[in-house]
Amino acid sequence: MRFKSTLLLCTISLLSLAACGQPQASTSTTTEPSPVVASPATESATAPQTAYPELLAVVTNTQTAVKANDFAKAQQEFDQFESVWSPVEDGIKAKSSDSYDAIENDMDQVNAALKAVNAEQANTALQNMAKDIQGIPNS
Repeated sequence: MRFKSTLLLCTISLLSLAACGQPQASTSTTTEPSPVVASPATESATAPQTAYPELLAVVTNTQTAVKANDFAKAQQEFDQFESVWSPVEDGIKAKSSDSYDAIENDMDQVNAALKAVNAEQANTALQNMAKDIQGIPNS
């Protein structure tokens, strides 16, 4: 119960911080999120900033569940990735087909590791995915 409360509090905090970093209402019709500074709680001070904090949040939540050895929760968390990925994947593919291909491959690797209930493989795949998301060009 304490873990769920902590996870919920962290998620709310992350969303609040992300909302604070958003510019005032814009008339833009783009479907890609505006660049947002990620919370220090989710990234180290030396990690590059990303324009896709929602993708990283799903990865982080999945990693937390894997580290707790709760693969049902990890799969539930990772199932949310597609709904966050779908609105931005075409823009990422246009920016960098290499990044797009890497993330698509990462998705397959994470799903396979979660289905196999293999914590080491899942952690490695999630770390690779986070690195690939952070490496998406901002322009």
